[in-house]
Amino acid sequence: MKIWIIGLALLAALVSRSAVAYEPVSLITQEALIERLRQGDDQLLILDVRTPEEYVAGHVPGAVNVPHDALRSHLASIPKDKDVVLYCRSGRRAGFAAATLQDNGYSRLLQLEGDMIGWLQSERAVDTPADPAACAAALAQGAVASPLCAPR
Repeated sequence: MKIWIIGLALLAALVSRSAVAYEPVSLITQEALIERLRQGDDQLLILDVRTPEEYVAGHVPGAVNVPHDALRSHLASIPKDKDVVLYCRSGRRAGFAAATLQDNGYSRLLQLEGDMIGWLQSERAVDTPADPAACAAALAQGAVASPLCAPR
């Protein structure tokens, strides 16, 4: 009986998401990200994993929006051969997004130091779409990049 219970507990631990070991995601400083943007680094994708409504209110320049809970359905639009910089409001959803991407073979992951809270506290520039309502609607329907989300 005891062996059966121990075996069941081990099996549960193996299939539990919490039992999966993820590589820690390195941080990229705001200054390093800005420098890479300034240089026109084509090996970079900035991924805002907040909601469309949060994204249209202001996002890191050049970022595309894929909410963390919709990431699995957008994997084809996220390249594995680029550095993917993740951020959300405070870091929690970016961590979930990193785990999802690692589950799917992504290894070139970075997290923006301070996430959006830190970006705003540093008084960094943000982009907003010319038509926030249209952009939010397009993103809510599953668009990753839409002309409706072009910055002002």
